[in-house]
Amino acid sequence: MSTVNTMRAISQDVLGGPEVLKEVRVERPEPRANEVLVRVHAAGVNPTDWKHRTTGGFLGQPPFVLGWDVSGVVEATGIGVALFKPGDEVFGMLSYPWGHGSHAEYVTAPAHTFAHKPAGIDHVQAGALPLVSLTAWQALVETADVRPGQRVLIHAAAGGVGHVAVQVAKARGAYVIGTASAGKHDFVRGLGADELIDYRDTDFAEAVRDVDVVLDTVGGDYVQRSLRTLREDGILVTILPRGSKELPAQAEKAGVRATEMLVDADHAGMKAIAELVEAGKLRASVAETFPLADAAQAHALGDTGRTAGKLVLAVV
Repeated sequence: MSTVNTMRAISQDVLGGPEVLKEVRVERPEPRANEVLVRVHAAGVNPTDWKHRTTGGFLGQPPFVLGWDVSGVVEATGIGVALFKPGDEVFGMLSYPWGHGSHAEYVTAPAHTFAHKPAGIDHVQAGALPLVSLTAWQALVETADVRPGQRVLIHAAAGGVGHVAVQVAKARGAYVIGTASAGKHDFVRGLGADELIDYRDTDFAEAVRDVDVVLDTVGGDYVQRSLRTLREDGILVTILPRGSKELPAQAEKAGVRATEMLVDADHAGMKAIAELVEAGKLRASVAETFPLADAAQAHALGDTGRTAGKLVLAVV
């Protein structure tokens, strides 16, 4: 294939381990009406990436290019785009789940997917933020309406979504309780958490009571156990919406609320995240950065489940 009007991308032909990921050349996309073409400088790698690599998830069978996080520079705009012009630095999350494809040199998406990248952070930092930040924002602010003084329990508080959620909740004035292994307590405390629970030797469902909001990022029995930690009319938000069908009835019986959600691309949400960054209230912790060609190594590290913060592909 000619390299003219093509780009590098990380693709796979079969489902499986990190070894199925290959660097390929594919046709460079062109922006349609209301879309922008972005030259990707950095793109986060998230648990949803390695889950889709292994199972196909929402996407079904490959081939496909994964990746939802983007930080880069607008290369071209389609007809009708008023928000951005070529040369603008932007960051955002491609529409989840079917807007995937950021693990490549270029990506197209509707202009409202993006916001201007905060000037005070580089592309690696910006590329780590979109999916996890939008998830935390939509769960804690738009769904749970966290308010000053409320008690918020965040599971896997050292993880990608968790470590950002701690900061979002603190920015809202909440008292934050996090679950994490003991070795990560100092990290999470440094983000502002008020109280930490080592899930390996303490049952959080027995140790925590009277919380207003629970953010579940783990799934499984964490969902039902978390209901016991809520005060009357408190709310559980789980970002893994394939849980028990009995959850609404279980929550109602306990006198609390429960809801499942999937993150979605949102211009207003990205602007709110940019404002938190610019105010010094939000920053992604980048565990490690890999060049695009080493995406398989990033996935292998992610598969261990031991990282704190985010993994990022540096494309440019």
